[in-house]
Amino acid sequence: MSDADTRLVSMLDSIPYARFLGIKAELAGDEMTAVLPFAQHIVGNPMLPAIHGGVLGAFMEMTALAQLSVAAPMKRQPRTIDVSIEYLRSGRPLTTYARASIKKLGRRIANVHVEAWQETRSAPIATLRGLFLVAPSED
Repeated sequence: MSDADTRLVSMLDSIPYARFLGIKAELAGDEMTAVLPFAQHIVGNPMLPAIHGGVLGAFMEMTALAQLSVAAPMKRQPRTIDVSIEYLRSGRPLTTYARASIKKLGRRIANVHVEAWQETRSAPIATLRGLFLVAPSED
């Protein structure tokens, strides 16, 4: 297991809500894909049924944090400064995937974009743009 794998597993295990949602991550090189398996307890609208928007927002935020933990060793967990979420489609009762792209990783601030999808990546269900306070390790 590489250092990035170890940091990723450690980061997801340290967040109780990630464990509650059952979030997993797959790492291939520098590219990380987060996976949110469908479960009844994440349904927000039982009439459709649709995944709760707060669950999708938290899933994408944790995807951004996980990508930052993979990108570089940090002194401490990055902290969210601001996020903007665009809900594009209803989250159906399917497994949801997300990938984050770090647009800029500075000494103190990181700018990250996240895209979540279900059946095809070309039809995202939500996107997130966020700023995070980071403290990269000096090692």
